[in-house]
Amino acid sequence: MSSPRPDSATGGEFTSDEMMTVAAARSLRDEAVCFVGIGLPSTAANLARRTHAPGLVLIYESGTLGAEPERLPLSIGDGVLAETADSVVGVPEIFNYWLQPGRVDVGFLGGAQVDRYGNINTTVIGDDYHDPKVRLPGAGGAPEIATSCGEVLIVMRHNPKAFVSAVDFVTSVGHGRDGRAREQLGLPGKGPVRVITDLGVLEPEPATGELILSRVAPEVGVEEVRAATGWPLRTADEVGMQEPPTERELTILRELKATVGNGESS
Repeated sequence: MSSPRPDSATGGEFTSDEMMTVAAARSLRDEAVCFVGIGLPSTAANLARRTHAPGLVLIYESGTLGAEPERLPLSIGDGVLAETADSVVGVPEIFNYWLQPGRVDVGFLGGAQVDRYGNINTTVIGDDYHDPKVRLPGAGGAPEIATSCGEVLIVMRHNPKAFVSAVDFVTSVGHGRDGRAREQLGLPGKGPVRVITDLGVLEPEPATGELILSRVAPEVGVEEVRAATGWPLRTADEVGMQEPPTERELTILRELKATVGNGESS
């Protein structure tokens, strides 16, 4: 049985967004090379670097390699990234030299929709590309991150509109429309290995590529996750529960968020 989760918390309490950020941070291993986006991915990566993964190498799309910002950057163009980076290169080099040849271990992605096979839509909502219900921001560098990073972590808030059986448009391929596209297309990266949400964690089933529920967040039940999912969500043989954030993780996370003023950047 679940209980309402607060939008804000103090002390040992934590919000669902804090749980999601900590879970994303814990997914990053020390000394990995991570392609980071602004918002929750940046918060999670910088949290990981301040806790269990001090050797994590952060690459931002703007061309900063090995950035170690003392505060959360406001955008990929924030000067704090270049000031603290080991090197700054051009955007074409980021994609052509670092990303496409497989020099990046893990990338973060999100979107307006994700489907049962981890495909992501950031292009249009609706059946007609030329006359959509909603036109979204588009791809940016996400398709190349999806195809070329060693692993992809998807971070999104969990609700039926976002977690759909089939996305309206495949902007960034996960495991394809049938769960087997990566091998057929010869894509180098593993694709989505984990979808981290405010309700739990989904992971692809090895045999089918379909996302199944492997862990739930504290105070969240399996049926609540199913109700927020747009397909008949299956579960792992044993569904675990995520470890709540530690006091140290919460303290560092809140200090990080305070560096951008109102703490609402991610």
